Amino acid sequence: MEDEKRLKELTTEQTEFKREIGVFGGVSIIGGIMIGSGIFYLGSYVLQRTGMNSGLALICWIIAGIISLFGGLCYAELGTAMPKAGGRVVYLNEAFHPVVGFTAGFTDWLVGGPGSIAAVAIALMEVLRSFFDISGFGIKMGAIVLIVALTAYNLVGVKIASVVQSLSMIAKLVPVGIVMLVALFVGRISPDLSLGQASDYAAANDTSVLGMIAIAVVASLWAYEGWTNLNTVAEEIKNPKRNLPLALIIGIGGVTVLYTLFNFAIMKVLPHEQIVAMINAEDLYLGTAVAEKVLGSAGAVVVSIGMILAMFGTANGMVLAQPRMYYAMAEEGHFFKSFAKLHPKYKVPYAPIIVQGVLSIALVLMRNLDQLTNLVVVVAMIYNALVILAVPILRKKYPNIERPYKVWFYPVSVIITALIFIGLIVISAIDDPVNGAMGLSVPFIGAIVYYVFDMKLKREKK
Repeated sequence: MEDEKRLKELTTEQTEFKREIGVFGGVSIIGGIMIGSGIFYLGSYVLQRTGMNSGLALICWIIAGIISLFGGLCYAELGTAMPKAGGRVVYLNEAFHPVVGFTAGFTDWLVGGPGSIAAVAIALMEVLRSFFDISGFGIKMGAIVLIVALTAYNLVGVKIASVVQSLSMIAKLVPVGIVMLVALFVGRISPDLSLGQASDYAAANDTSVLGMIAIAVVASLWAYEGWTNLNTVAEEIKNPKRNLPLALIIGIGGVTVLYTLFNFAIMKVLPHEQIVAMINAEDLYLGTAVAEKVLGSAGAVVVSIGMILAMFGTANGMVLAQPRMYYAMAEEGHFFKSFAKLHPKYKVPYAPIIVQGVLSIALVLMRNLDQLTNLVVVVAMIYNALVILAVPILRKKYPNIERPYKVWFYPVSVIITALIFIGLIVISAIDDPVNGAMGLSVPFIGAIVYYVFDMKLKREKK
């Protein structure tokens, strides 16, 4: 009886939230968070790791997109079967144990969400330095003002926040699209996309082509981060059984095409020798060089505007999506009761939105940009891998649950995607062991907090 009640709660589409996010709104949340300033420089890292082989680099961008898509399809299956606010917190609770879901949400609450928001806010202000003379203190104050503004309008309903997200995504695509399309049509270089030299480079550097692809895909996957956030607002999506997977497929698929074409456009404008020289000189902003070459002095302005809009969309998407995860934790009874309350008029979880803003401001004041971005990377990927593994676990646990959408090529696709994420975790931990260890300490603290709330909940039930 208890299991039937729980299953009904998980699968129902009835909600106190307002369902005001359509397919385009969902795509805007995904694309708005995924497409950041990295589009202008991450291609350099991918080229470095492929031995400067243009063809292999483009293949790695496509592979990373396919991996992200299959990760998104796992989230689509789970989200349509259990269309609840909170996303992965809910899935991890059901697949493993409530403490696993809680620690995922707790990590996002304490450092993941606020850390990402703080890092993007600081980075946005850094870009403004190209237009204005801003001191280090001024950058931090500007980041705080931005966080306060984003928090304020997210408090007055998901519809306004979703509209702003959609507008910012369109706005950011304009400068990116201008640079890419002009480069594709104006560029006269025919890049060498053959893979012949890749094996020679691999042999000379005591590695394999497969190994080169692996580490290059790791670099390109950073550019695809953000697709996990849509599921946290599942209870605010109209007709989630149709629109959630549709938004994930369109969003991730569209970003994959954009990234691949943008990097191909770079190769059509900049001679390969110039690309190699820039990367060797640690001038990684190939996209900026292309903009300046095809658009002249206006190119740098277009790129800066594109970067500012891209980062604004990322920050707004995080402010919008993350608090629904903290709401789900409180709904389970293992977090602050105020976090489980919706605003009587606007139907948003106002307490977690406000607290997230406060924590983001605190992190702006406490840490620098590099520390913020490195602190949470390893832990976030661990939970992504666990969510992917939750798909077969929940199929076995709930075989009769309605699944309007199922992962393609199951179970091979799920196994491969999970293994890739595990490999990504290992590489990241080796690359930055100190911040990795600091990040891993947060779930342990979260587990302690969970059991404190759990004991309190059991006493109240008695």
